Formats: sequence, structure tokens, C-alpha cells
Amino acid sequence: MNPTVYLAKIEDGASVGLQAEAVKKVLTATGFSKSLRKLDMVAIKVHVGEKNNTTHVKPELVAEAVNISRSAGAQPFITDTATLYKGERENAIKHTIHAYRHGFHVGRTGAPFIALDGLSGTDEAEVEVNGQLHNTVKIAGQVLLADALIVISHATGHMGSGIGAAIKNVGMGLTSRSGKMRQHSSITPEVNPEKCENCGKCRKWCPTDAISERENVSYIAREDCIGCGECIAVCRYGAVKYDFAIESPVLQRSMAEHAAGVIRHFREKVVYLNVLTDMTRDCDCLNKRQKKEVPDIGVLGSKDIVAIDQATLDITARVHGQNLGEKFHPKLDPAIQIEHAEKMGLGNRKYRLTPVGQVPEIAGL
Repeated sequence: MNPTVYLAKIEDGASVGLQAEAVKKVLTATGFSKSLRKLDMVAIKVHVGEKNNTTHVKPELVAEAVNISRSAGAQPFITDTATLYKGERENAIKHTIHAYRHGFHVGRTGAPFIALDGLSGTDEAEVEVNGQLHNTVKIAGQVLLADALIVISHATGHMGSGIGAAIKNVGMGLTSRSGKMRQHSSITPEVNPEKCENCGKCRKWCPTDAISERENVSYIAREDCIGCGECIAVCRYGAVKYDFAIESPVLQRSMAEHAAGVIRHFREKVVYLNVLTDMTRDCDCLNKRQKKEVPDIGVLGSKDIVAIDQATLDITARVHGQNLGEKFHPKLDPAIQIEHAEKMGLGNRKYRLTPVGQVPEIAGL
């Protein structure tokens, strides 16, 4: 039987309260709470957004997942891991303070924020996946101490993988620092000296100081580059590029295999929510305010990570004429990560879409 993907539609521009209600509807519909036992430690994986990001999933939506988990007698907590790049989430201390500033704390959500990869992203566990690219992957070490997992993902475009949704949120977001470096190892950015304005932003944000100034332009030393893509994200002049067509497929497949290392630990005690609101061209990692590019749709929920990301592509295509990858990064094929996750046995691309609650009319759905 094909997995079910639940959809709670919302009006475009709906309040945070209505978005939270949609989360409650789909999470309840999945029956996830029935899998929980008393005192289970439930990790709720979110992305709190970088410093100036305002379109990330709001704390009130996460609070609904906290309430449902706690009502089942479990012990929920909010989590994420350290980033490769410099910023407000580069270590657990800065990350926790930043999460608090964005409202992800006990007072607002009912649960604490706890990083699962230690103080600096180096607490890791190596697990076997027997994938096409990796026999083993390195995930955040404390993941293996959690009993259940709720993954709340903000659906966006992504400059490396076409889209950012559940597979990226798990595969990249619940790995250790070295796991992230391995995923990005195929990316080899270069600076076009004719476009470089020598503003220095890429040098400032490079986590390994792999970028220096040469002849009044920036230069990337490949032997020191870890492929995190931060230089691409911060360059305003389009001077930093890499070969998306060649390197994105490798990144996406590696991401799916790292996701497998996390998901297989939880078995049936994992559920995914994709939030299709405030959808932007790039992910919430960018330290800037992005504009909403397409109207809101609602919240998806499923116990199948492959099905929910496939549904995210399908539904955005039906409503907007193009899926998020086609609209924002047409040179990339985001289906690669979904197809590879299916090959890894993480789920099924064929699914049943089931509306929940009172549904507003949305063209295409």
C-alpha cells in the first residue's frame, strides 16, 4: 500500500495561529503519538533560521509538536546541529542563544533547545548505510540516544540541491561537522576575477580561511576548501560559481545516504512535516531577509520521507506551474535526492494525498 501524505491547506498569508493549527491537524492525522511510550525522548528537528532570516518556521508551529508529544507522556526537545560556515549557529553556545532570540525556548514552545552534535559539532557516531557513495556515514552522536524524531522542515529552494525539505533537513541537518564536510566534498567553487569586486565578504565568512586576496580579487585554495558553499551564498556579484550540473547530483545522493544513517535508527518512530508557507528562493541558512516568492499552500505530514518530499515537488508544481526547484534553480534536478532516498529504502515516491480539516479552495488542488 502506498504511504499517505496528509495536507492541511491554509489561505495565503494565514496567521501563525492558523499555521500552527494546520501542524496540529496533520501531526494528529499521522497517528505518530500512538508510537510513543511514556518518557520517550522525542527530538524535534527544526531550522531556527540565520540571524536576519524571518521566513523560517515559527516557534508556535513547533509548540504544537511539543504539546502532542508531551500529551503522550514523552519528553520532547527541540534540536539542530552546528553549521560548517561562520555565523550564529556555528557552535552549540551561539546556536542556543540564537535559537532563544528567535523564540525556540521553553517559555515559548514548552521544550528546551539541545544540540545533538556537542559543543562544536564534533560529537558524532559512525553508522553503516551501505550506500552507493558511502559504506558508513557520520551523524550527530546524540541522535542515537533519542527514542523518536519529528522533522519539521520549511520547504524552500536550495542553491546546491534544488530544494530544501525533509531529506535535506535530516541528511544535512542531523549530521556531524565531518558528515557535512563529506557531503560537500564534491563542491569546488572558483572565483571569476572579471566579476569579483574584492568586497571581502567571501573571505570573512569562509570557515577554513581557504580564500585569500590575490591581485585585488579573491582566490580560493582548493586544497583548503571544504565545499560548504558559504562563499557562493554571500557573494552579491555572482563571482563565485561551481558546476551545478556535475556536483549537485553527488551532493544530493550523499545527503540521502546520510539521511538513511539517521532514519534507520528510529524505524517507525519518526514523522515528517513540510511547511509550505513563506517559500523563498534559497534556504533559511542565508543571513539575510528573503522575500516570499509564491503564495502559501499549507502543511504536509507523513511517516514517509520520500513521499512527503515528492508531494512537495508535485503540489508546488500543480499550484504554481513549476515546482520549487524548477522555479528557483532550473539548472538543478531536485528529484535526484528523492529517487536516491527511495533506492536506499527510505520510502516510496508513490503516495496517497489525503486532505485534513476544513480546506480552502486552492487552484490546482
